[in-house]
Amino acid sequence: MENYTVDEYALCTRFKSKRRKKRLVKKDFEKHLIQLRKQEKELWQKQNNLPLIPLESPYQKGWQRSFVLREDIARSNESSFYRGLLEKINTWQFSSEKSFKRKKKRKRRNVYVEKIQTVKEFSEWEWRSSKLELTEKEKAHFYKRERWCSNFKRHRIHYMFNESWRYVLRISPYMITHTKMVDSDLESEIQLLDNYITNLNLRNKINKLVDGYSRYSGYYDYKDPREENRIKNKSLNVLYQQYLDENDINHGK
Repeated sequence: MENYTVDEYALCTRFKSKRRKKRLVKKDFEKHLIQLRKQEKELWQKQNNLPLIPLESPYQKGWQRSFVLREDIARSNESSFYRGLLEKINTWQFSSEKSFKRKKKRKRRNVYVEKIQTVKEFSEWEWRSSKLELTEKEKAHFYKRERWCSNFKRHRIHYMFNESWRYVLRISPYMITHTKMVDSDLESEIQLLDNYITNLNLRNKINKLVDGYSRYSGYYDYKDPREENRIKNKSLNVLYQQYLDENDINHGK
């Protein structure tokens, strides 16, 4: 009878080889990571779907600014058309101050300049999209403009409204009238799952497996708690004082 190796014997029988066992363990672990992502998304969806509760006493939180129809245009025959168009291209800004000014540095001095606000502009992709809600009559009031984009380092095409003088800005108090319902059990469940993923450093592995890349820039803190340096950015005096305090506690016991 010929002598067979362990791997050759495993191929002829129903026993799993070492390589197959290792592959199955990895596959089960990846399935577990996918289930964690699904569970996390379901919990987030439940939290987002919590209803709003009206407040007994609404309060003001800063100011809001948006466009309204000019008084003479509101009295004209075309008021309904421009009012309907405004609902599609209106923009809102929020500020803690009624002046709507921001700090800007000029010649080594900080000055306050007013924030610029315009009606909505459409990119070339939005203009050609089937989801654009503008009618042909409304599209006739826009013109094509090519503008340099510093982010993409090239010129980009925008479609801008050519009769912005028909609208004026109006400032009004920004009132908080509702608040999100708080579910303590749901929040504890979300925190428990997040602690499990963070403590075992599974966030990058989940993102790599599900999304194809390892991390979201700036959204999560990817420091492994098991590799955290507890004496980082601490002076020798502080470390020495902590050492003395720990010794005093131990001797006191």
